[in-house]
Amino acid sequence: MKTLTDAMKDMLATQTPIQATVTEGGIPNLGPKRSLRVYDDHTLIFNENTGGQTLANLRNGSRIAVAVIDGEKLDGYRFLGTPEIFDKGAPFDNAVEFAGKNGMKTPKFAILVHIDEIFSLRSGPDAGKKMDELGAA
Repeated sequence: MKTLTDAMKDMLATQTPIQATVTEGGIPNLGPKRSLRVYDDHTLIFNENTGGQTLANLRNGSRIAVAVIDGEKLDGYRFLGTPEIFDKGAPFDNAVEFAGKNGMKTPKFAILVHIDEIFSLRSGPDAGKKMDELGAA
């Protein structure tokens, strides 16, 4: 597992992340996830409220990618991870608590994203490179 830096955590806390999965047929599915946040130094979490295409893709084995970008700074990160679905337990309790504090409906599931790789989305020569190659994460 990869480790989130303070800069990554700050960006995830202040910018709207976009998550992407794929269908069994390889069709991309992406959208904003305003509930996506840091769970711990190696894991992201989001509330799954609709039980729609993203959930179906995850149940069918899709990995997940999350991008977060600070347009003003021309900086960002792409996190590639392995999802884990919860309808009870500590992650689900975290999701319910987050929803209550943020005026959201109670989620159907909590999704943990165990971070396997982190890539730079910084504009310039580092764009698309693994953070490992850049001496971070």
